[in-house]
Amino acid sequence: MNTEQKIEELRRRRALVQESDPHAAQKQRERGKGTARERITALLDPDSFVELDAFAIHRAHSFGMQRRHPLGDGVITGHGAIDGRAVCIFSQDFTVFGGSLGEVFAEKIVKVMDLALRMGVPCIGINDSGGARIQEGVVALGGYAEIFYRNVQSSGVIPQLSIIAGPCAGGAVYSPAMTDFILMVKGSSQMFITGPEVIKSVTGEIVDFEELGGAMTHNTRSGVAHLAADDEAECFDQLRTLLSFLPLNNLDDPPAVTPTDDPERMEPSLQTIIPDSPKKPYDMHTVITGIVDDGFFFEIQPFWAQNLLVGFGRLNGQVIGIVGNQPAHMAGTLDIDASIKGARFVRFCDAFNIPLLTFVDVPGFLPGTQQEYGGIIRHGAKLLYAYCEATVPKLTVITRKAYGGAYDVMASKHIRADFNFAWPTAEIAVMGVDAAVKIIFRKELADAPDPVARQAELVEDYQQRFANPYIAAERGYIDQVIEPQETRPALIRALQLARSKRQATPPRKHGNIPL
Repeated sequence: MNTEQKIEELRRRRALVQESDPHAAQKQRERGKGTARERITALLDPDSFVELDAFAIHRAHSFGMQRRHPLGDGVITGHGAIDGRAVCIFSQDFTVFGGSLGEVFAEKIVKVMDLALRMGVPCIGINDSGGARIQEGVVALGGYAEIFYRNVQSSGVIPQLSIIAGPCAGGAVYSPAMTDFILMVKGSSQMFITGPEVIKSVTGEIVDFEELGGAMTHNTRSGVAHLAADDEAECFDQLRTLLSFLPLNNLDDPPAVTPTDDPERMEPSLQTIIPDSPKKPYDMHTVITGIVDDGFFFEIQPFWAQNLLVGFGRLNGQVIGIVGNQPAHMAGTLDIDASIKGARFVRFCDAFNIPLLTFVDVPGFLPGTQQEYGGIIRHGAKLLYAYCEATVPKLTVITRKAYGGAYDVMASKHIRADFNFAWPTAEIAVMGVDAAVKIIFRKELADAPDPVARQAELVEDYQQRFANPYIAAERGYIDQVIEPQETRPALIRALQLARSKRQATPPRKHGNIPL
């Protein structure tokens, strides 16, 4: 075979790589799903994808596997770019052996994960797989473990993002679970440890795939997923937006943009957003969007633990991670789910050099036997631990209530927040006014001729003397009391100074967060 013939053979093999089973591909599209290759093309910048290991084939010989050796072995791997920034990627191909993972399939994923870690670029996984390849037995299980190990080695070093674009079952779910963000597609993606049939046979429960592990189940009930999309195109848009806030690695800075919003812009609408009654809610989204650049807040986990908001925005072009109590849901109390949600987000931002901005309106931790028996002490401590551990710039704005231990937890000065602001409407106290008066003046109220009238007098006095930000400001726990409309320029000035922050931590292998 001469050189020309060898080149033709290469071209023939390259063409084979691009081919897919047309019947299987059509079935994918009928389910609203793209093929593995179509997904990569849709997600990455045009003509940026470079495929690796395209000619890899499996080595199995049992159960008739030797009769079929599809090129690529059911997963497409390589590198490319999103908005001009490098990424590594793998996309599982459900049209080849149902996307099942075997030895070579796993080796390809492991190889591209190692490449991403060495090069310091994000790793994106598009998951659409029937699980372990039964024909390859324990070798497939070993392949999963090799992937899990690399998820852990990459954690906090490079961003890891998972798109669930089809089934993801059994041991396969644990790789996405260890990545930083999981995006799911409504109606076509599911995650579960055991499927409906096994559940029915073991427990007698009857449940369908979508209810058990669909996109909204994991976005509303379990908190496993972070974003849900109506279709794959929206999912890819969400991932591109998310990636626009993230650095390439833990030694990189988040990507700044040229600001289009005036850094000195006042926001008069915030002057009246806090209701006169402390019992009336308002929407913390309105506060956040009034302050960040161009009003754009990219919320993470918007459907789960809605009493705490987390997400990304920018101040004067600089990326910030935002955490905020939501008075419009459960009065903004902290419960088990909110504590877990906040802790994981805070730790992610700290790992990747993203400054934290916290908006505080919290009456405390949610009371009740369900919370106590569920371990609110341990789970609440996760959020406290995460804030204490974080060494990125930490800015805090107390808009209204900051009561009890929740005041401490929500990025207070005492756990080393760098700049703490309060609005004049802030109430910083051990507990709410009514409860405090009932405890402090219990005997006086019991002896009063008109307990109701006396309690009203005492509440008014206590409100004036203690339910304000000035005692904390006198102690230095609040750096500035500001008008609400001044919040944006005040935060931008603080962030500008805090960008040079350096904070040393004690030498240790790692802490022991209360998991």
